[in-house]
Amino acid sequence: MIDIKELNKFLSDSSLELIKKEEGLALEGSGLSLIADFADMAPRLRQSNLEREVIVKAARIKSKPMPQTVLDATAGLGEDSLILAAAGFQVHMYEYDSIIAALLEDAMIRAGQDESLAPVVKRMSLTNGDSIMAMKNLDYVPDVVLLDPMFPKRQKTGKIKKKFQILQQLERPCGNEADLLEAALGTGAKKVIIKRPQKGPYLADRKPDYSLDGKAIRYDVIIL
Repeated sequence: MIDIKELNKFLSDSSLELIKKEEGLALEGSGLSLIADFADMAPRLRQSNLEREVIVKAARIKSKPMPQTVLDATAGLGEDSLILAAAGFQVHMYEYDSIIAALLEDAMIRAGQDESLAPVVKRMSLTNGDSIMAMKNLDYVPDVVLLDPMFPKRQKTGKIKKKFQILQQLERPCGNEADLLEAALGTGAKKVIIKRPQKGPYLADRKPDYSLDGKAIRYDVIIL
């Protein structure tokens, strides 16, 4: 149960507010509005398109049958996790920010009521909490860990999707890169995948074993 009144206390010092609308939970402020909606991604979830997704290519372990398990340590609005779940992965998501986690939870609830998305969402779980601590105390071993920490030198707002500009007022640049990566490497996973801006530096200066390039981003892959 999402407690909007309680969550809005976290936003009392900002111009942002969570509002329940007919179409979903909305984060509004500064003339912007954001609703997490998995239905918008339906075209990308077609099997023919999934095979072309760079993140699916980066995550899949060819020597192991599906379903493989992914721990998404920085879930955000869950788009990468949704793609991986649609491709057959079992995805455990962690999101530290309570507001972002609420938006993601609302998207999952609505997707669970859509017969085309419900089977995908069933392969996703969400925890609102510190993924670094979680990774140090897991009761399972993931096959893959996915990291997508906010990049300190994020693109200027004019260069990113307008609806995501509002998240920049919530998200903080990752200040504990080394701790995040160390925790991921310590899970026993076979791969750690790090999502980076195309020309961004390596996370915590750790050179990956290889990288796969997308249009605007790249996936650095560390094999363990």
